[in-house]
Amino acid sequence: MPKLNLPRPDYSARRRHLMQKMSAAGVAIIPTAIPKSRNSDVQYPFRGDSDFLYLTGFVEPEAVLVLVPGHADGEQILFCRPRDSERETWEGRRAGLEGALEQCRVDRCLSIHDLNDILPQLLENRELLFYPMGQSTDFDARVMHWRNVAKSKIRQGVRYPLEVVDVAELIHEMRLFKDSAEIEILRAAVGISGAGHRHAMRQCQPGMLEYELAAEIEHVFHRLGSPSVAYPSIVGGGANGCILHYTENDAELRDGDLVLIDAGAEVGAYAGDITRTLPVNGVFSPAQREIYEVVLASQEAAIAAMQVGRSVADYHDEAVRVLVDGLLDLKILSGKRDAVIEQGSYKAFYMHRTGHWLGMDVHDVGHYRSADQSWRKLAAGMVLTVEPGLYFSPDNQTVPERWRGIGIRIEDDVLVTANGPDVLSGEVPKGLADVEAMMAAGPGHHGR
Repeated sequence: MPKLNLPRPDYSARRRHLMQKMSAAGVAIIPTAIPKSRNSDVQYPFRGDSDFLYLTGFVEPEAVLVLVPGHADGEQILFCRPRDSERETWEGRRAGLEGALEQCRVDRCLSIHDLNDILPQLLENRELLFYPMGQSTDFDARVMHWRNVAKSKIRQGVRYPLEVVDVAELIHEMRLFKDSAEIEILRAAVGISGAGHRHAMRQCQPGMLEYELAAEIEHVFHRLGSPSVAYPSIVGGGANGCILHYTENDAELRDGDLVLIDAGAEVGAYAGDITRTLPVNGVFSPAQREIYEVVLASQEAAIAAMQVGRSVADYHDEAVRVLVDGLLDLKILSGKRDAVIEQGSYKAFYMHRTGHWLGMDVHDVGHYRSADQSWRKLAAGMVLTVEPGLYFSPDNQTVPERWRGIGIRIEDDVLVTANGPDVLSGEVPKGLADVEAMMAAGPGHHGR
């Protein structure tokens, strides 16, 4: 398959916007992620820091962005690895300084090896240091050393930053609102994620191992242009679906059980995040249908509440109301709805929130509450997941046996727009009849 034709975000505009949020006498230091060792001589696949990628699009390790508003020699400086034929033979091609300058369109590209010499100079006569303190103790120590070098020149009339401001706060507020390029990339990530889920519906059958089904999904991700999953795929058969972050994926899928699949592709550094719960044999049992219908109704009510100007908490509250009504109707809980919600007894079966921000990180950045602790209002350009669920542990003796071991979650990715919610993952079947029809078309259930 050819590479996806994704739009290129305007990284320069993002950097200028960030500098406008900073003090004119400030300086920002934003490093990418540090490569991590898996074991012995094996490294985890490198994935750059999301804030750094948001501002540069530069995917190589050992890189630092420095923003110095008003600096005579350039406001936007990228430190990165120079070309090195010997290291490139072992580790792969590098952009080098010229390549990085062309890619990122910063004012200057300098060698990462010169960082210790140049950074103290860039801190001189700056009042505020904007830096994501606490993400790396080693890099924190380097930054403080550079600051102290600048401080050592105080008798020469040199000023230095007296205050460190968390630059992540400024970047995360920017990232919360997706621009047109981001939305197009997210549509691609969610579209590929959805294709993987539809393929899983057609391939799922009793006797498969969970990781076989995960491999089927991830094969589609890669074939359609995603280089990586957005997070480890969750494929939980039977009672494993009651474990929220189950990742062993090594059990056999059994006839008569459900399988909960939570999987998403990463495209252009943006994440898809979709969950569907399927009957392994292609047909929901009566007990499974009863719980599934409650979860689906809850999700539909939550999505309908995702309107501009409404609280980010409203759609969770709508989901909870429908879930509690369903639990009361099935006599799994007793009492009045409001009392059950106030007491929180439903949390034995629904213990998480109904969604989260989605973007470059699957649990994306951004505050859910304002400074006064009120819930934030939804606005156009925000993207969230909607993922209510019900989970009945096989060990819970308070639940009738027919429902024990059932775990159901349904998750979609939703863009908030002025015209209402736009369900980006809407092409993935979730109605009972639609799921069964999709599964019946696959080789595992053809003609059932």
